[in-house]
Amino acid sequence: MPSNGFRGHPRQLWNAFRWSMKGMSAGWRHEASFRLEAGLAVVLVPLGLWLGHGALEKLALVVPVLLVLSAELLNSAVEAVVDKVSPEFNELAGRAKDMGSAAVFLLLLATGLSWVLILGPRLLG
Repeated sequence: MPSNGFRGHPRQLWNAFRWSMKGMSAGWRHEASFRLEAGLAVVLVPLGLWLGHGALEKLALVVPVLLVLSAELLNSAVEAVVDKVSPEFNELAGRAKDMGSAAVFLLLLATGLSWVLILGPRLLG
């Protein structure tokens, strides 16, 4: 049987989980934006699960919040690598950092839009 590189060993799964938790812990310790967005997620995820009518609405309220956290971690990773590789100002490095920030911003807009489109009519009607 050909190997695809993943054998499903519990140790590999455990290590992948530990590395993921290490990354989230680093995001929490070093990134104020991640802490703020995680705090919002602690409120918005349960609220979205409670307020959403049916699975699709629940997904439309919760998934964008989780995507914001994911994008923030990726943006922080880009910033850390850029700062390590290019500690002095560099136009391309600045552009990479700005684009990562823009990605987080767009997901924040998408989150707000989802909440307004789903819950707005209920609040106004």
